[in-house]
Amino acid sequence: MKNPAEQMMTTNKANIEALEGAVNQAYAGMEKLVELNMAATKAAMGETFSHLQAVLTAKTPQEMMALQTGYIQPLGAKSMAYFQHVQSIATEGQGDFTAQFESKMAEAQKAFGDSIEQMTKNAPAGSEAAVAAFQSAMSNGQKAVESAQAAIKKATVTAQANFDSMSKQATDVAKKAAKAA
Repeated sequence: MKNPAEQMMTTNKANIEALEGAVNQAYAGMEKLVELNMAATKAAMGETFSHLQAVLTAKTPQEMMALQTGYIQPLGAKSMAYFQHVQSIATEGQGDFTAQFESKMAEAQKAFGDSIEQMTKNAPAGSEAAVAAFQSAMSNGQKAVESAQAAIKKATVTAQANFDSMSKQATDVAKKAAKAA
């Protein structure tokens, strides 16, 4: 078995690699958001200029109002589609990040536990009480971390469910408004 210093160096190296993966993943998510925003902006500009040209050629106020109504009606649905796409990008990135984080946390906790176990085996005679107190403190700390992770996971799931519910309600309202207009 490796000595504790080698174990910690190996663990730190793995954690740095995991951090690099997480940063790359976050960057990929940001790239997707930028691409989405660029496409949405390009489409909005094209639609706006086409609409302005059509409005300028309108011959009657009724024709102009019909053009305005036709332009405004789909905006709610388009906005909802955009926000749902943003949500899917965010959810995808968050899910991957969470899974990777939990995996690396479990590995780090195991490596740390192995290091502590190795150190306690090599503790000098007569230090059993101090070692037991240290192990107890480490165990309690690990339980606190696990409890915090569970609470964060539960809060994330709840927030996602609330967002999904609000998204659905907003989509329904936009569809009703489009039908009414």
